[in-house]
Amino acid sequence: MGDSESPEDVQLEARLEEQEAFEPPESFVEQANVSDEAIYDEFAENWPDCWERAADLLDWEEEYDAVLDDSNEPFYEWFTDGKLNASANCLDRHVADGRGDEAAIEWVGELGETRTYTYAELLDEVEEFAAALRDLGVEEDDVVTMYMPMIPELPVAMLACARIGAPHSVVFAGFSADALATRMNSADSEYLVTCDGYYRRGDALDHKDKADEGLSGVDHGVDTVVVDRLGDDLDHDLGDGQHDYDDLVAEHEGASVDPVTRDAEDMLFLMYTSGTTGEPKGVKHTTGGYLSYVSWTSQAVLDIEADDTYWCSADIGWITGHSYIVYGPLALGTTSVMYEGTPDYPEKDRLWEIIEEYGVDIFYTAPTAIRAFMKWGKEYPAEHDLSSLRLLGTVGEPINPRAWKWYYKHIGNEECPIVDTWWQTETGGMMVTTLPGVNTMKPGSAGPPLPGVDAKVIHPNKAEVDPGQAGHLTVQKPWPGMLRTLYKNDERFVSEYWAEYSDADEDEWIYFPEDGAKIDDDGYITVLGRVDDVLNVSGHRLGTMEIESAIVGVEGVAEAAVVGGDHEMKGEAVYAYVITEDGYEEGDDLRDRIVEGVEDAIGPIARPEQVVFTPELPKTRSGKIMRRLLEDIANDDDLGDTSTLRNPDVVDDIQAKVGDD
Repeated sequence: MGDSESPEDVQLEARLEEQEAFEPPESFVEQANVSDEAIYDEFAENWPDCWERAADLLDWEEEYDAVLDDSNEPFYEWFTDGKLNASANCLDRHVADGRGDEAAIEWVGELGETRTYTYAELLDEVEEFAAALRDLGVEEDDVVTMYMPMIPELPVAMLACARIGAPHSVVFAGFSADALATRMNSADSEYLVTCDGYYRRGDALDHKDKADEGLSGVDHGVDTVVVDRLGDDLDHDLGDGQHDYDDLVAEHEGASVDPVTRDAEDMLFLMYTSGTTGEPKGVKHTTGGYLSYVSWTSQAVLDIEADDTYWCSADIGWITGHSYIVYGPLALGTTSVMYEGTPDYPEKDRLWEIIEEYGVDIFYTAPTAIRAFMKWGKEYPAEHDLSSLRLLGTVGEPINPRAWKWYYKHIGNEECPIVDTWWQTETGGMMVTTLPGVNTMKPGSAGPPLPGVDAKVIHPNKAEVDPGQAGHLTVQKPWPGMLRTLYKNDERFVSEYWAEYSDADEDEWIYFPEDGAKIDDDGYITVLGRVDDVLNVSGHRLGTMEIESAIVGVEGVAEAAVVGGDHEMKGEAVYAYVITEDGYEEGDDLRDRIVEGVEDAIGPIARPEQVVFTPELPKTRSGKIMRRLLEDIANDDDLGDTSTLRNPDVVDDIQAKVGDD
């Protein structure tokens, strides 16, 4: 028992450890936006017209003729012939309703600077920048690329593009210059909005050099707008075709730009995501279906109200930031928090400090971050008043039960429901999760499909799996937030997402997101990770996520990554890379408990061949574990380029550890 832990604390931890289901508090249910379980039956019986409920959250300039046009499957169209503008739905209508003085964005900078944009102020700057973009030559349907960190000018630029009918393509600021060039060439994008630099852990990073390097690889002319984020901390020069953001906005001060009427099926944005062939895929999202879907899921799952202060800690460079920092929350008229920095700078309580200072009601973050919070220790959130919180969420990957319970207890004080949400870039918004005012929560399981979402776990022969069995997660009916195609590549769209299980002759179209999952007796889905994250040990297929969850369930383990290594007898063997919690020692005792935990949870077939303790795991700048490198280490293969890692030095340390073991 730690010095600070009372017998009551220990008993509470033990009770939480044993508990497998949690009910939402009555006080939450009473105020929830959705609290009637009949919604599942209503959506099923009234499908697809049930999605009118989502469309009703928006203002339409012209009403749609039909909810769904499925005459050209799988190129589905939603809210056909409806007309609207996303920028007007996120800004103008709230100002017109007398809410212009209410905060739209609360921005917190890395160094502690803050900026508040009211809805009226945000609308003014969006109009000014929209006018500037038009003067630069941006026309309707031109793709504008954005290569920016978490600064307010990014959502301003997105909404300005939406206002004039120009789709945006946001490239994560941590991506390389080559990645920027590849995406701009693919999109035929002749316009770039970027910045001079940004701060990371207190240091000023030069971003413009990287952007300029990327531009040198673009095979056509580009007009570039540069935001001055760093001021005197970084001098920068503007080259030919480059313009200062502040100068452009000042030149168009007071400009009024009417929102361009867009068809529901007109493209709102492109988002490039990694492809199995190495060529990134330009996922196309449209205005009516996407905006209605993220608005509805923000309201029903995140329980967002206009008077909330809501914080999604993702980066806008990813789909989570598009859907649940910008479009969903602002369409509902809430206050959305943006944070530029990292969770542990200047101290490990930075996020809890922000929640306390701003009275955040809803907090939506990633399991990767939660595992880091666990590793740092519960004393950091305990130093702050987090009582404003009423709902917690997770996104990005499955969360193991141990991390879920830590989050529930130490951040939510056992009073906040947790929504564990499964979705992806291509789905636009959440697909599988509990409704917090309706469902029991089961740590480790995302939950049932959302109302109106026909998600099933199936065998390769298309038969549904029995409860407890693993299979492929599929979606068997379209939904409004879905991607429409891959940019200029309809053939790849069909082959990557629909070809596995669809039968055009039978008029049967099944969407396969390439995730494995299992389902329980209550219809709750547990996502096991990508189907390519599957090990074949002596002919048995084992999901890496399932093994990792078993390892992290062992007391003293903060984080784990599992990969397959070549094995003469088994074909593949399980290699586990493990980070310990503070206060726990590496060694044979913990290693034995890890092996025992895996065998108890899954069986002897999943027994790790080797357990390697490491202070860190190799991660990309977005926080994704680079399992490929861990496989290479396990197999003693050449590691290739590690420069894109956030922590490249850790690879040598892990190699040395494996050699010592």
